This record gives sequence, C-alpha cells and structure tokens, in this order.
Amino acid sequence: MQEHVVIIGNGIAGITAARHIRRISEKKITVISSENKYFFSRTALMYFYMGHMKWEHLEPYEDWFWEKNRIDLKLAYVEKIDPEAKTLFLAGNEKLPYDQLIIATGSIPRKLGWEGQDLQGVQGLVSKQDLELLEKNTKNCRHATIVGGGLIGVELAEMLHTRNIPVTMLIREDSFWRNVLPQKDSEFVARHISSHGIGLRNMTELESISGKNKVTSVTTKKGDQIETDLVGLTVGVQPNIAFLKGSGIETDVGILVDPYLKTNIESIYSIGDCAQQREPKPGRRPIEAVWYTARMMGETVAQTICGNPFKYNPGNWFNSAKFFEIEYQTYGNVSATPPENEQQLHWEHRDGKKAVTLAFEKGSGRFLGINSFGIRMKHEVFDRWLTEQRPIEHVLKHLEEANFDPEFFKRHHKEILHSFKDDLMNPSKPKPQI
Repeated sequence: MQEHVVIIGNGIAGITAARHIRRISEKKITVISSENKYFFSRTALMYFYMGHMKWEHLEPYEDWFWEKNRIDLKLAYVEKIDPEAKTLFLAGNEKLPYDQLIIATGSIPRKLGWEGQDLQGVQGLVSKQDLELLEKNTKNCRHATIVGGGLIGVELAEMLHTRNIPVTMLIREDSFWRNVLPQKDSEFVARHISSHGIGLRNMTELESISGKNKVTSVTTKKGDQIETDLVGLTVGVQPNIAFLKGSGIETDVGILVDPYLKTNIESIYSIGDCAQQREPKPGRRPIEAVWYTARMMGETVAQTICGNPFKYNPGNWFNSAKFFEIEYQTYGNVSATPPENEQQLHWEHRDGKKAVTLAFEKGSGRFLGINSFGIRMKHEVFDRWLTEQRPIEHVLKHLEEANFDPEFFKRHHKEILHSFKDDLMNPSKPKPQI
C-alpha cells in the first residue's frame, strides 16, 4: 500500500518538503492549509498591498503544477491530532489518516495581554487573512500606531506610508530594533525611517488600547494618549501550535525536535517557524522564523521521510530585509551589544543610505560577521570566509570581492578601508560620516 505523507501548512517549509518528497519518492502527499489553497510568497504580501504586484504574481507555481506532481492540496483546518490512530480531525467532522506527518504551521502574531488588544482595528501582519483585514481597517484611516520596532513593524509602516496614513511607532528600546542591531546601525536605520515621516517614539511601551467596539486611542506607560484608528501589533511572532494541546507531542515555546526534525512521537516531524531545536547549533537560536531556514528544513525532512536520515545543519547565519529603500544583509554574528572579546568597525556614507559594520574577535582577529546596508554583498563569499575563519585583515583586503557593485567600490573602497583602519588604531575616537 502507498505510504501517505500529510503536511500541515503550505508555507515555504511545507511546500519545500512536499516538492522534495515527490522528487525522490512515489509516496502519496497531501498538504493541508486553512489560509489559502495554493502556496504563495508570504514575504511579498506587502507589495500586493502597495499595488506593486498582483495576487497571481505571489503564487510562483501555476495551478496545474500540483496535479501534475501528484501533490493533493486541501483547504481545511486541523482541530486535533490523534497520534495513536495516526489520524487528523478536521473542522466539519472530517478525518484524515496519515502514515507520516509533518507539522509546518508557522507563526502567529504575539499578543501580550494588553487591555483592548481584541478591539476592531487592532491586528498583526502575518497571514493572508491579516492582509485582508488590513485592507478593511485602513479604509478612512487617519492615523496608525505600530507597537514594536522590528522587521514586520517597519514593513507595515512602509505599507501604510504608501496610503498616506500618518504612522507612530512605539519602540521599547532606545533605538530601532536595538535588540538585534548594534547602536550605530540602529541609529542609522532609525534616521532613514524618520526621514519618511514615520514618528518613532523610543523607550516607549504600550499600556492599553481604548475604544468601545473599535480602537480610538492608545495609552503609553508614560501616560501619553495617542488618538488612532489602527493598531499594528508587531512585537514578534510565536509558533502556531495551540491545536496540539492534549496530543502528546512535546512542546515548549515551539514543537520540540531532534537534529532529524523528529518530534517525540514516531512518524511525526516539525519544520519551519513552529519547530524548536532541542539542541540548537552554537550561535543559533532554538526557533528561527526565517524564510531560508524553513526551506532548508523542508529539504532536510524530505530526505529522512524517504529513508535517507539527514541531520538539519543550517550553517552560518544569514538574513536579509528592507528598511524602505535600504536593503539589509547580515552574515555571521554582529552582536547588538558586543561582549568584551568582540570589536566592531562601522562606516557610513554621507548620503545616509549606505553603511557597513564588521565584527571580529579581539586578540585572534577572527572575522565574526558583517551587517551591510544599501550595498549588496555576495553570500557565498562571506559564507566561505566565516567557514574558513579568516582574519579581519583578510576580509578588509578582499572586501571588494564580496560586493555586487564594482562601481561603488571603485569610488568608495579606499574611504571604507581608511575608516576601518582608523577604527582599528583609535577604537574610541568619534568618526565623521564620509
């Protein structure tokens, strides 16, 4: 009898797993989602809202692709899992048996128990349904308040900015995304966001949300009241795993998995944003809600499901994002608050749209990582330097090799190197922008 693999969730993790299982096996595959029947690019939702893309542009595969590849898509909501019977219970009293199960249910917006957080006009921004709700909530919107200074928050700010909606962002730290970015990088990004008319309120936390049925204002912990028609909750996400209660599947913040992405129950795996590594790799977090790690997990679990046990190995950390027009790339580890053994070199261009921060280990000089803003870098070059544990001198000498834009480095390479060398010689000396 043909083995049946069921995947809950059709994001990048679940769909990558389905595609790779099909590539190397003849197993029956069913993918379940309650969000949308067809896989779409979640990272492009903002561009659909801003009118830069049509919905069909967000779906990378034609509808016929799934039938041709014998991947059954099912629009349904899983209410409960019975591991002993190897059965899923779906809304509407429907049951679905499985032989192997992959849970890839992703994330949902975090809510921290604020008064008024369930009022109309208060929402997160993760799913297609969130986007549809945003379209409804921003009709006749005169002001929006965004709670949280992270990537989802700045995406939402840019989206609202294109509709000419005034935005105030409440940021708990002393500068934007300060829990991730070093001080100079954070201030650089904050200046750029502010230049678009976005109001940043640092060291400010939300106390409560007010309104009868619909939000009308928020109050900060400082006692300030802000009249607003929309509140975007962007203080992070959390694994979407509430439906697993009572299933026997071990969870912490996320679904606990071993290096093979297996749960504590035979034949059940978890991948993507909802998976939590029991023993994360050094320098990596137990849960990483990032597109590329979700894709890698999908590729990895497919091998194990098909009889080729394969450990998940994410390699060197990297990520990318966008702050309005400024593209951001990070490779390796650049600490937000550098420990005693880490030194950082920072350079900014006078146009306020380009910056680079390099981190290295004191004493040994080992290259630790780079943050790049407005300068597109080559992933394979930095990945190799990190793996080979190259010294900072090597990175500085060959930095031009990692840049996609040779014209930029032709004009500014010497200035960058001069700034970094000055930093090395005089680490405490204030540096002018160049």
